[in-house]
Amino acid sequence: MYKLIALDMDGTLFNHNKEITPRTKTALEKAKALGVKIVLASGRPLDGLMAPLQELDLVQDDQYVLSFNGGLVVNAGTKEIISKATLKGTDLKALVNLAKELKVHWHAFSAERGLITDEISTYTQHEADINQIPITVIEASEIPDEEDIVKVMFIDEPEILNPVIAQVPEWVTEKYNTFKSAPFFFEIMDKSVDKGQGLDRLAKYLGIKPEEIIACGDEENDYSMIKYAGLGVAMGNGIDRVKAIANYIADTNNYDGVGKVVEKFVLAPAEAK
Repeated sequence: MYKLIALDMDGTLFNHNKEITPRTKTALEKAKALGVKIVLASGRPLDGLMAPLQELDLVQDDQYVLSFNGGLVVNAGTKEIISKATLKGTDLKALVNLAKELKVHWHAFSAERGLITDEISTYTQHEADINQIPITVIEASEIPDEEDIVKVMFIDEPEILNPVIAQVPEWVTEKYNTFKSAPFFFEIMDKSVDKGQGLDRLAKYLGIKPEEIIACGDEENDYSMIKYAGLGVAMGNGIDRVKAIANYIADTNNYDGVGKVVEKFVLAPAEAK
């Protein structure tokens, strides 16, 4: 029996209206009643996950959440940190210098200051809006070298961002983990951070085997956890690279894809016993 379901948010658990559909919500409630852990696994900060955690009644001491693409894994009720990995102010400064060379917008998340940028662009405002968090405008040069930086993001329209990604020098990909989490977000994090590694650390903490885990996602940043899980699920609206390594391809996020997966692989086997 599966013991843990890890769920990406945007494009997976949420439909295009940023809603959890009634069928999916009911299926997750039934799975939770069976003792299955429901783990939100997102690139969003923890504050940006509180509303869906509350909606699914997951703010409890026996539930867990992966934020910042697994950079921060915490107990959803007590906020006890299970694992944490960050960059430093020195990394921020080097990456911001690169962003300026490549002529792409950037923002970052500081453990102390939250969402930071030197200029509020369209997608920084989008990040603030979807997570309901403030923006701190500050020059990277003002950040102390030892300040913890959770992640740095290059952000822009896809037609600007994609050519920039193609120009990212080798030293970046050698030193950091990099991936797209949306057509307009390119994320740069500590080498030990991705959803798969975060899920592995949580699974070991809970004594759960990979084969007892379902992971659902649609984008590049979901690749590692879909590959890690015993049942890796790509959404019907997911990118081709994710679909290529998935064990199962679900319906789309607009048609109860997650709910149908839970019904098929968790609830139906439980009812058959």
